[in-house]
Amino acid sequence: MDLVLSSGFLAFARHVGVLAAFEEYGLRPEAICGTSSGALVGALWAAGHPAEVIGRVLSEQTPLSSLRVRATPWSGFFSLAPLIARLESLLPANIEALALPFAVGVMGPGRRHHLLTSGPLAHAVAASCAMPHVFAPVPIAGVPYQDGGAVDRLGLEAWRAWRRGRSATVHWVERTAGVEVGADLSGLRLIRTPRSGAKLWNLGDFWRQVDEARELARAALAVSQ
Repeated sequence: MDLVLSSGFLAFARHVGVLAAFEEYGLRPEAICGTSSGALVGALWAAGHPAEVIGRVLSEQTPLSSLRVRATPWSGFFSLAPLIARLESLLPANIEALALPFAVGVMGPGRRHHLLTSGPLAHAVAASCAMPHVFAPVPIAGVPYQDGGAVDRLGLEAWRAWRRGRSATVHWVERTAGVEVGADLSGLRLIRTPRSGAKLWNLGDFWRQVDEARELARAALAVSQ
């Protein structure tokens, strides 16, 4: 069974809580598809970092510390270059170097949804987090990409095209921003958690959010055992 992690503005704690529940049940997906915060947390987990470690890494400083104000803000106020540098120290160089298939939901030219399944991992994850107007696009092989959640928060149809015939657990964080596409959820195990309420300058009570998500995930996973 695969794992699909939705976008959610700075919803790191929600995803960490769900992954912590997976670890408690001894579950490991066959592939992961993530968008925005789901791509970031999913990539770290796919790279072998335990959920608790991911939580510590992402809560030890505010998101603002991983941003840089740009001199040309009309295409995005902040550059994600510091985030890319940080991710490069924590992740393999390329998506295909991960131990399991991994896909990153991004928005490409023409505001089209796209899954990146190969290429530079840190850049792909940063691109998936680059909310339009807030963050500058991240170029990969000369193509500018941004947050896939701006056009499809789950990317389920793209996941189905990528992983034909597979089933998945879907972690769907309540929408803060982005676009909900009316996707077919039949045959999928669904875990829904509240939005994070986090801000660029304050993630709030991070570990309380983790615990809330873990309990919701435990309940969903226990039913399907």
